[in-house]
Order: sequence, then structure tokens, then C-alpha cells
Amino acid sequence: MQSPTSTKALNSSGSAVYAAIVSFCTYTCIFSFRKAFNVSSYQGYSVLGLDLKTILVITQVAGYMFSKFYGIKFIAELRRLGRGKLILLLVGISWLAWLLFALIPPPYNFWTLFFNGFPLGLLWGVVFSYVEGRRTTDFISAALAVSFIFGSGVCKSTASWVMQAWKVSEYWMPFVVGLIFFLPLLVFVYAMEKIPPPDEKDVQLRTIRIPMDTAKRKLFLRSFLPGLIALIVIYILVTILREVRDNYMADMWRESGELFQSAVFVETETIISLILLVIIGSMIMLRNNFSVLMITHGIMILGFVVAALATMLFGNGSISMFSWTTSVGLGLYMVYIPYNSLLFDRLIATFRFAGTVGFLIYIADSFGYLGSVAVLISKSIFRLEMHWLHFYQNLVLLMAVVGVMGTIFSIFYFNSKYKKIKV
Repeated sequence: MQSPTSTKALNSSGSAVYAAIVSFCTYTCIFSFRKAFNVSSYQGYSVLGLDLKTILVITQVAGYMFSKFYGIKFIAELRRLGRGKLILLLVGISWLAWLLFALIPPPYNFWTLFFNGFPLGLLWGVVFSYVEGRRTTDFISAALAVSFIFGSGVCKSTASWVMQAWKVSEYWMPFVVGLIFFLPLLVFVYAMEKIPPPDEKDVQLRTIRIPMDTAKRKLFLRSFLPGLIALIVIYILVTILREVRDNYMADMWRESGELFQSAVFVETETIISLILLVIIGSMIMLRNNFSVLMITHGIMILGFVVAALATMLFGNGSISMFSWTTSVGLGLYMVYIPYNSLLFDRLIATFRFAGTVGFLIYIADSFGYLGSVAVLISKSIFRLEMHWLHFYQNLVLLMAVVGVMGTIFSIFYFNSKYKKIKV
């Protein structure tokens, strides 16, 4: 006969696996409403002298950026009731934007991507609110975080298949891809509502997670401002790298001269997802929040190093396009994924601050996407004569150096803060 303690542990493990699977599937479906269009080149049209593909990417990322700034307050004050309906409403608005994109002749349809990006930018915080503040959050959030790696690959491969097998035009393709994923999304959102709330042990180990009003948000920022600035700078760098990779990897592959197949995105992103799921999920075994916070910084440094080394090897012809795409993706996601799973959750738990992870993620995200928009506009407006492949290689090397330096500063800062509260 099982003891009450072992029964609770079993129930907790079962809930964690359930929450991990459901949140992973939910966000994979959500991602299909954002990234499918990236597989197409949208040639033949321009806006203000810029090619249509660039304008579409900038417009969507701008919508995402504005939603992140809005989300700093919105997500921090998010209540727990009605979240499922909110997810469906936001996804529905983004899907409607794709319908308008298909109906309005190009290039006059570019503005619809702003209204696709804005609602989607709020969804990460809503979904993460279901799983934060638990002793199993590392495992659950690892599954949730890798969903946008896997989801990016799945939706791009689905988009290519839709155009090839169903002969759907590149303008109708994003809406059709959304149609494919909308019914599964309904099922998984319903399942998300069945995830049980954190129990007493969760609150004891990870602190209570409650909405943060203006006073609480200002207090947190004042308490950790130098460290948060360092982390935000790092996040800006890796968000830029991730966005350029996501939006233009198909173009980079074509520029490389190597054979491009639609299934390649599923292959590369699945490999990356599995590796990161093991790395991040294993942190569930570590109870000391500060130790995990420091280990996470180490993972981030290693990620920058992996991306830089892979880029140098690819530059001198030592590895293939597939190996470089996979390796640089693994490296940058070793930095990006901890922000959306381990880093801020353990930071709050380490310093016993009653608040929400969403508030911190949206601060970092807002400036991260601001940086992405700036890079995309700068390359286009200033007419930098560089193909996306060469541009991205140089970007990875530059940002790896700055990223390592910023991460080291963050380690020393939070180590110093922790020593003070332990005295």
C-alpha cells in the first residue's frame, strides 16, 4: 500500500507530465499562426523601395514588439479566470489577419501582419501562467519552451507541403495552415484548463505567484536593475539572432547552394528540441534555486560558444549547411530557452519575491523585439550589400562575444546580491 507521501509524489509527477504535454501541444499549434509565411519569398512586389518579404517580416515583428510592451502590464496583472477563452480570442484575431492578407491584393496587404503579430505576442505569458511557480516548472516549461523550436519547424514544413501538395498560393497558405491547426488547438486549450494549480509544497519551494501591481513592479526593478539590464541586453542579442534565423533561414539555405527540402526544418528543430528538453528538464532534480540560477548562466555562455564555433567551422567549409543550421540553432536556443523557462522562475524563487515570471519575460521580450526591428530596418534601409547568409554569420560572431561578456557580468551581480541576503 502506498503512503500518502508517495501518492502525492506520484500525482505530482503525473500532473507535471500532463501539463508538459498539453502546454507543448498548445503552443505548437499557436506557433503555426505566426511562422508559416516565412517559407515563401513573396517576390515581385515592393513597398517604399523594400522587397515585400522584408516589409512583411518587419510589420509582423513590429506588432509582436508592441504587444510585448503592452504585455508588461497586461501579463503582470493577468487573472487566472477566463484564460482559455482569451487564448482562443487572441489566436482568432491573428487568424483573421491572415484571411485579410489573402483577400487584399499585394503589396497593399502588408499591414495585416501587424494585427497578426500583436495578439500572438501576448500568448506566451498567458500560456506560461498555467505552469509557473511549481517544483516541476523546470520540466514543464522546458517542454513548453522547446515547443516554439519544434513548432517553427512543423509549421514551416506544413506550409511547404500545403503549397506543393494542395497547390495553395503563398498568400492563402498562412490561413490554410491555421485552419489545419485550429481544431487541435481547441482540444489542447480545453486540456490546459484542467491543469491543477500549484500546491502548498510548490508555494513553499518556489514562492507564491500573484498578479503584480505598479508598486510591486517598480520595487522589483529597483531591487535588481543592474542585473536585469545585463540580462535584457543578452536577450536582445539572442532574440535578434533567433528572429533572423526563423524568418530567413529558408533564404539562407537557398543562398548556400545546397539542396533545400521542406522537411529539413522538422529535422533540425526536432534535434534541437530533444537536446534542450533533456538539458533544461534535468534541472528539476536540483532544489537549490540559486545553484540552478548560476548553472543556467553557464548554459547560456556555452550556447554562445557553440553558435560561434559552428559559424567559424561553416565559414571555412568544415561543416555542411545542415550541421551549421542545427548547431547554431542549438547554441542560440541554449540562451533563449532558459529565459522562457528556468532563468526568471528561479530568480524569483531565489530572492523570494512574490510576483510573476510573465512580467520579467515581457520586459526582456519587448526590448528584444525592438532590437530585431532595428536590425531588420537598418539592413534594408541602409542597403547593406550583404546576403542574409553572410550577414547572419557575422551577426552570430559579434553577438557571441558581447553575449558572453554580459552573462559573466550577470553572474557576478546576482552572486553578490545573493551573498548579501545570506549574511
